[in-house]
Amino acid sequence: MTTIKVTQIGSPIRRTPDQRKTLIGLGLNKMHRTAELQDTPEVRGMIRKVQHMVKVEG
Repeated sequence: MTTIKVTQIGSPIRRTPDQRKTLIGLGLNKMHRTAELQDTPEVRGMIRKVQHMVKVEG
């Protein structure tokens, strides 16, 4: 499987609790932290939910 790099660029302050939990589920809970994840439909859906707070590479 291919992998994608996801970097958190937005703060979870004043966001809904489900968006905060989604960031934690992606392995991101601090600014500028990067996680390398498998490119699956589930991960893509999580990224889409918090797309305004993350940057995706690859």
